Amino acid sequence: MAAAAFFDLDRTLLRRASALALAGSFRDRGLISRRQLAKAAAWQLLFVLRGASHEAVRYAAEDGLRLLRGFTPDEMRQVVADAMEPVLKPLVYAEPLHLVEQHRARGEQVYIVSASLQEIVEGIADELGFDGALGTVCEVRDGAYTGKALRALHAENKAECVRELAESRGYDLMECTAYSDSHTDLPFLEAVGKPVAVNPDRELRRVAGERGWPVLEFSSAAYPHARRRVPPALWGATALFGAGVAAGSRRRRGG
Repeated sequence: MAAAAFFDLDRTLLRRASALALAGSFRDRGLISRRQLAKAAAWQLLFVLRGASHEAVRYAAEDGLRLLRGFTPDEMRQVVADAMEPVLKPLVYAEPLHLVEQHRARGEQVYIVSASLQEIVEGIADELGFDGALGTVCEVRDGAYTGKALRALHAENKAECVRELAESRGYDLMECTAYSDSHTDLPFLEAVGKPVAVNPDRELRRVAGERGWPVLEFSSAAYPHARRRVPPALWGATALFGAGVAAGSRRRRGG
């Protein structure tokens, strides 16, 4: 049977959360307000906070999808296309692209699998030459997103989609490889015979050590000459969220 390799997106293929990187593009186009931009930053930063729970990831994903109400898939694809060179490609790690070449040399197909929106994941996969993409699918009614997920790709759902793809394409999951940075992706990693921890959070590093999984550290830029553009509005949103995190931390400490 054939085999494939599955790459998580945020903090595995990209240095940071893809939707957070795109939030400034949404603001620049007038698709979301400054307040919604701050909310989007909060949503996506929850995905990269070390130690985020499965419940936090689920809530953050649902909250983020609600921001999409009224957008159209075509608008989303255009945002991704316009942001590819100035925003997204500068975030791509070089190491996973080298791994992609190795998997292809063995005759294996390669996929991006992410909780990010399907249109975002597809755009990045097409640009980087992957064979396919699995992402969160948002319901579309009358041509626009409703903000409701039809397929939310996190935790066990992510693993289930990989199993369904493997069955439909004839992949032997025990010969497949999966790469991720987060312990929230344990079901995804456990779905294959060759799990790999990449820049792992503390919990995933512990699990990988106990189970003898390979641990890789990605750090090099795939496009070192690209100059990343960070819209000023995004800095404001991130700072606002950071202040909220700090205040929440003080409240938890009773300060």
